Parts: sequence; C-alpha cells; structure tokens
Amino acid sequence: MKLCKIDDLVGTEKLARPIMTSNYQELLAIGTILKPEYVEKIKQLGIDEVFIEDKRLEPKQVAILKEDVEDLFKEKVRSVLERHVYNDSSELEELATTADNIITEILDNEEVLTQIYDIMERSADIYEHSISVCSISTLVALKLKLDRAEVHDLAVASIFHDIGLRYFDFNYSNVNVDEMGNHEKEEYLKHPAYGYSAIEKAGWLSENAKEIIFEHHERLDGSGYPLKKTRFSLSSKILQAAEAFDEMICGIGFRRARVYEAVEYLKISSRVKFDEEVVAALLEFTAVYPAGTICMLNTGELGVVISQNKGFPERPVLRLVKNKDGEQITEEITCDLIEVHNVYIEKVIM
Repeated sequence: MKLCKIDDLVGTEKLARPIMTSNYQELLAIGTILKPEYVEKIKQLGIDEVFIEDKRLEPKQVAILKEDVEDLFKEKVRSVLERHVYNDSSELEELATTADNIITEILDNEEVLTQIYDIMERSADIYEHSISVCSISTLVALKLKLDRAEVHDLAVASIFHDIGLRYFDFNYSNVNVDEMGNHEKEEYLKHPAYGYSAIEKAGWLSENAKEIIFEHHERLDGSGYPLKKTRFSLSSKILQAAEAFDEMICGIGFRRARVYEAVEYLKISSRVKFDEEVVAALLEFTAVYPAGTICMLNTGELGVVISQNKGFPERPVLRLVKNKDGEQITEEITCDLIEVHNVYIEKVIM
C-alpha cells in the first residue's frame, strides 16, 4: 500500500483503503479499480490523495479466522437465519455445529493465545457481526480457561445473540439507540427478549446458552436492558463485552466508531459496566490500531500500520509515508514503536 496523489493516478490502480465520508459511509470499497471517471469524481469531492495497492508494502493483517473460512461461516449463518421462522427453531440447530467449527478453527492455531489480532471496523451486517462476536468471545473464554462445555454454550449463544434483530424492518445501522424514534427505540430495547423467545423451546440448546442470549445487553451497573440485572455468569459477562466492542466498530445500534475508540470505551467502562477480568483478556489480543490504519505520530510524520508487536497492542510497527513537513516519503522507512519510546501515535487519520 502506498499513498498516491490523485493527479498522479493513471486510472488502473487498485484502492487499498476505502474512501469514506466523515461519518464512515463507504464511497468506494477496498479493491476498486480507480477508473478515470472515478478519479474525476474523487477530485470533485476535494480528495487529493488515496492509498493504492503496492504488494511490496502490504500490511500484515492477522485475523482470528481466515478470510475464506469466515466467509463460509457467515454465509452459513445468513442462509439458516434468513430461512428461520419465528418460534420454529428446528433449522437453527445446524448453527450449533457452526459454533463448534469456529472453536475448532481457533484452537487449530498454535499461537492463538499469544497473537494480537487486527479486528477491523466495517459496515453493519448482523451475520458477520455474529461470527465476529463468536470468535472474540471464544478467544476470551479460552484465555480465562472456561471448560469446553462452557465455551460451546458461549459460542452458540454468540451466534444467536442478535436473532431478535431479524424481526425489525427499521434501520438500526450506524445510528445510536437514543437517536431512534420512540417506537423504534422501544422495540430495539426488546430485541434480547425477542431473541430469547425465538429459541426458548429449543431442546438442543442449553438453558445456560439461552440465558446468555437474554442477558447480552445487560450491564454490571444495572444500566443495560431489558431487565436491568446486575449479576451474571462469567459467560454472560464475556458476551456482553465482546458484543459491545464489535457492535461499536460495525455500527449496530451505534454510530460506527474506530477500533481505538471502542477500546477506550471498554477501558473506561471496565469494573463499571463490564467485568474487569473479561475486558483485560479481550484487550490483550486486540490491536488498538489494526494493520492498514493511517496514523499521525507526535513527530508530525504520517505512517501506515503494517504489523503488530506481540504483548504491545498499542505499539505497532508503521511504515512512514510522509515526513514532518508533509512531504511524501518514497523509500521504505519503518518505525517500530516498541523500539522508539519517545514516539507515539497522536491521532488516527483513517
């Protein structure tokens, strides 16, 4: 990936970072070929630089699940849930196997408990959200040494936790709950109960898993919903934190946030809304600045995160793309933030 002036494009380059509006709406997706007509439109929007693919400088993204495996799981969840009829849970049992397959995929990675993962912000999709929350919850559960039966129940509950949203036809994407109309807000706050009702009679699903689904929006301080409970199992606490983090970065019932903003929210809310041990375990493997993030350093230089440092989720390795005077850097210069203690990320550009 390299930063390129719009005026230097020839019309065959491939976009390496999406072009977004100020409120994170995607205008052009990663991988778009920047045809001449697109270049003209970009110019009209006042954008003078974009990141294009350069295989020599590709960021090393580390995902919890391989992309093809995650896509396969997501389509399985989509297929089953879109066929699902309220109060008929017979077809849903297929997804218990999907949850076990996710656990197996994660356990097959020998470095699973030591890696730092690039969990990316993205557009709202409840199917992808379910897979992501399942992966995050499973990792936290493994770090906290839950037994296999508890991990299974948590993974299955994670897959189904937002099934109650399937019954809404109003928009809850990239909008805060408090910004919804009165009727929409009232209904949205009921979705954990709707989800519980949809699987309440499922004999193949444990009572523990059903309870976890019902409690996924509750909080330790009683500020959650729908019951405003304050006491939960460890599994429920894990799903609460994992779900809140992921819905912030994909914009489900939230204005979409950057990963570092969601990380900061969990830190601030630890011991208040979320279990301290759970938050610590989750943040231990979450890259604050995922690979591909463009950052401004306190030195005034601009850099792209290209990889993470194990054990230091806030101190990645960057490739510098602009010097402190705003001039483009053409040679390959990296800055490893665990080797330069007086340099730090001051703000995220995109």
